[in-house]
Amino acid sequence: MSGRSWGTLAFFALMLALMGLFVVLGFWQLERLGEKEALVATVAERANLPPEPLPPVDQWTGLDPTTLDFRPLSATGHFVPDQSVAVFTSLSEPRGRYTGAGYWLMVPFVLEGGGVLFVDRGFVPQDQIDAFRNDPATPAGTVTLTGIARRPERGGSFTPDPDRDGRVDWIRNPERLGSFVDPALGPVAPFYLDLPSSGTGVLPQGGETVMEFPNRHLEYAVTWFGFAAIIPVLLGFWLFRRRREQRPASGNPA
Repeated sequence: MSGRSWGTLAFFALMLALMGLFVVLGFWQLERLGEKEALVATVAERANLPPEPLPPVDQWTGLDPTTLDFRPLSATGHFVPDQSVAVFTSLSEPRGRYTGAGYWLMVPFVLEGGGVLFVDRGFVPQDQIDAFRNDPATPAGTVTLTGIARRPERGGSFTPDPDRDGRVDWIRNPERLGSFVDPALGPVAPFYLDLPSSGTGVLPQGGETVMEFPNRHLEYAVTWFGFAAIIPVLLGFWLFRRRREQRPASGNPA
């Protein structure tokens, strides 16, 4: 087989591989579309339900946090503000006044029935976090909270390890956060609670639970399938041009 033939085969293989990749990406976006629609439906179904009591500590083992995600829950207990953990974030679309680099203030909440629930009191700008690490304005004594339950955030291969000396973490994951608190407080719930806003301009800035999700996956899927559909057209046009160029000239010169 000539070098030109090998070049033609290689070009065909490359174009077919691209077409296959575009098809895979299109189906992946359709899969993401289904996941996003399920998430939107879950939030719409759960977020406006009346608050229900927190599952008791003896039900935490084996509990799937996704079954409580975005569900309003109520809990009674007391805060332990001196064991708070700051979780770094960058708030880009705030509901409140404050935005930019900062921290979620995660405070252990010892429940009346036993166990510890991490409560996200809200966002604090980076330059103000030291004033809130042991916030004197934290409600004292036994209180009842109502907030939105959230499943743990998952880290990736590039997520830094917790900074135990600085009491800083990078994801809101109760299992990781539990390593910052006194084990004598009890087992840690496998989910955490987002508190609502305490008022305009009040820190920590609660009420930042993301409830709306952009959904352009169908648009992306159509785009990828469109790219895949273009490949055979381009190949056909390329073959047509090749054959015209290789066709022997007919007739005699004048």
